[in-house]
Amino acid sequence: MQLIPGWFAVAIRRTYQFCDVDKMNNIINIYRKADAVTFDVDSTVITEEGIDELANFCGKGKQITELTKQAMQGDMTFQQSLSIRLGIINPKLTQVKEFLDTHQPKLTNGIKELVSTLQIREKQVFLVSGGFRCLITPIAVQLNIPPENIYANRLKFYFTGEYAGFDENQPTSRSGGKGEVIRQLKEEKGFKTVVHIGDGSTDLEASPPADAFIGFGGNVIRENVKSQAQWFVTNFNDLVKNL
Repeated sequence: MQLIPGWFAVAIRRTYQFCDVDKMNNIINIYRKADAVTFDVDSTVITEEGIDELANFCGKGKQITELTKQAMQGDMTFQQSLSIRLGIINPKLTQVKEFLDTHQPKLTNGIKELVSTLQIREKQVFLVSGGFRCLITPIAVQLNIPPENIYANRLKFYFTGEYAGFDENQPTSRSGGKGEVIRQLKEEKGFKTVVHIGDGSTDLEASPPADAFIGFGGNVIRENVKSQAQWFVTNFNDLVKNL
């Protein structure tokens, strides 16, 4: 076996370190110059998974938790997971309204400061989620994000109030949908640089078209996201400091 000379091994390590530093500096520069920043919501902006909380409220929590985990890890298509989970929960309109009246979503530490700082820097902030608009709107209000900056799924109900499915025309209802939304934002609003932040596989696949993806592990760490993210953080204060 031929040994690598010590000086050469050190040189290799230094080269990789410089590459890592250069790569990180590039991502930070993209983040700083971004016209818009898009956020996933569940387990990113808030500490919980909204659909899991709704399932718990409807008495179907145990059946749903594992399916949510599989979806976030990319073990099944998002459409499959969403359809199966909602079919199990089968929420009535009255249940959704009661859930909204009694459940206060838990914001992740540091998110209010981060969103406020981004807005002060005149960057547009959007919530792009595979969750449901009715559950996300109260979160947007807390963060001073206008309703037109929410891109999420919509539940459908019959006139009797029984569950009737979800709007499959929403891009966020399917795998690759977050990327579709970001592409749409670039085309319609003329954004040159968009950065996406999230915790799951559907967030990871949004870049490209997002110019950079920042993985977030402050609530849950998904190993596939951590290993593939261009930049991975567990504290939103890191993103405030690097603006």
